Amino acid sequence: MAQQPQADRPGTPTGYPYVRHRQANEEYQVLANSWRYSSAFSNKLFFTVVDYDEGADVFQQLNMNSAPTFMHFPAKGKPKRADTFDLQRIGFASEQLAKWIADRTDVQIRVFRPPNYSGTIALALLVSLVGGLLYLRRNNLEFIYNKTGWAMAALCVVFAMTSGQMWNHIRGPPYAHKNPQNGQV
Repeated sequence: MAQQPQADRPGTPTGYPYVRHRQANEEYQVLANSWRYSSAFSNKLFFTVVDYDEGADVFQQLNMNSAPTFMHFPAKGKPKRADTFDLQRIGFASEQLAKWIADRTDVQIRVFRPPNYSGTIALALLVSLVGGLLYLRRNNLEFIYNKTGWAMAALCVVFAMTSGQMWNHIRGPPYAHKNPQNGQV
């Protein structure tokens, strides 16, 4: 069970807490679709999503005070502590969720991620831009030998890589951290 991210709805904030909900929902959807379209699909396993705005009573019944939360409800009996996925320790990658589901239910799910064509499109766009520029400037290619232009381009790359922007782009750190001892931000 996971909470539908509020950042996907119009008029709601898209700040730090909602990014995690959106990412968890995307991984959850990848896992659910992998199960749905697999050859082993059966009625042994069901996936569902509860949105806090539409099902606050469900959150109250389960004594849940944080979202997103992934839970397993066994066929017989009440859920145990191990039936709640530990997001803080393991993360919410689809592969980790599939492994957790396999441990809880003995149902193996092979995760199929949808193809990402953004790299191919970016490369095609870059090649067409460079080709178009060279075609338009085919009679005067002196700009390629301009040392000042190449120096400026090199400095821009160096500053971007050493400024911390690239680290932030790769790692995606949160804006602020909570102190575990006193809870202050």
